[in-house]
Amino acid sequence: MRGRLTLLLTSALATATATATAQTPAFPAKAIRFVVPFPAGGPLDISARAIGQKLTEAWAQPVVIDNRPGAGGNIGAELVAKAVPDGYTILMGAVSTHAINPWLYTKMPYDPIRDFSPVSLVTQVPNVLVVHPSVPAKSVKELIALASARPGQLNYASGSTGSAGHLAGELFNVMANVKTVHIPYKGAPAAVIDLMGGQVSFMFDNLASALPNIKAGRVRALAVTTLARSPLLPALPTMSEAGLKGFDVSTWFGVFAPGGTPSAIIDQLNAGIIAALKSPDLRERLAAMGAEPKPDTPAQFAAFVKAELAKYEKVVKASGARVD
Repeated sequence: MRGRLTLLLTSALATATATATAQTPAFPAKAIRFVVPFPAGGPLDISARAIGQKLTEAWAQPVVIDNRPGAGGNIGAELVAKAVPDGYTILMGAVSTHAINPWLYTKMPYDPIRDFSPVSLVTQVPNVLVVHPSVPAKSVKELIALASARPGQLNYASGSTGSAGHLAGELFNVMANVKTVHIPYKGAPAAVIDLMGGQVSFMFDNLASALPNIKAGRVRALAVTTLARSPLLPALPTMSEAGLKGFDVSTWFGVFAPGGTPSAIIDQLNAGIIAALKSPDLRERLAAMGAEPKPDTPAQFAAFVKAELAKYEKVVKASGARVD
């Protein structure tokens, strides 16, 4: 009798499990909201749209880009941090949202580690120091000399407070022992427009958006901010080579889901993004912007974010930059 009862219970459990599985729709079963925490038109937005298009094609479900700029990316990131962890709301995060802002802002609306499930690193982009053609500096050393002679008179633009461009400027001030004034904008496109118009003196722009303006002569490039030179501008020295030894700042983008998202969904998102980044046309599009695809596993991306967070804690504290 007991054996028969056990058999009946086992059969009932198997039937219930099979029914529940059959009733659970495969992911994705509806549109995915891809939050971009910066304005449309910048490299992060362009990368998100390119990946979103590939995912839409692969999954036959729309991936809708939702630009939510503000507070250095914190507004969009907070929206995803507080979203339902079901994979249908994801974030194109960045070095600012997950490595810089936690040390730059006195109050943060989210925890960069606890409140997110890392999916994959997407790309890394070198920043490049560019000046308006009217600035009488043809090298980093000449810019330092100019800033030393005019303390507080030179200003630099960035896409937002807390961006890699902002922090690069603060690090420049510290390492070069100069004082230049930070002018934050609501997105890199607006900052670049004012740089080209001569309203600001220089900018640490990411190579993706700066390259066309450099080639057209609208801005003058002095150095890249990574330790290695860029293959797109091989003749351009690094900041370290130009005299500020150890200067190393780059912009990176990566996809995050809300914390607590099931690992099976994270794995599916990761697989979709990796497949997208392997497509030749997408890689070519990113390379044209100076961006290098960097797909990895969720675990690798999680470790990378923790390392970047520790790195920028030191950089932000050394710069003395704060946002209250």
